[in-house]
Amino acid sequence: MGVGVSIFFLTLGAILRFAIDPDVLGEAVHIDVIGLIFMIVGAVGIVLSIVMAPKRGHTSEERLMHRENNPPEV
Repeated sequence: MGVGVSIFFLTLGAILRFAIDPDVLGEAVHIDVIGLIFMIVGAVGIVLSIVMAPKRGHTSEERLMHRENNPPEV
């Protein structure tokens, strides 16, 4: 999950938690709890995206520079 999707979940969760009346769908559905779950998922996604970002592979620009500096042997 990328940072953008995580921010979307965080925002959606905040809207469900704080901006909508908890009893709008009746007592069977606790929309404030669903909002809290979405906020937790969004926060965890942001943290994981930041932690995992340095571990990703080289960018295409770095690969191109490596190829130019180290031409293949023929």
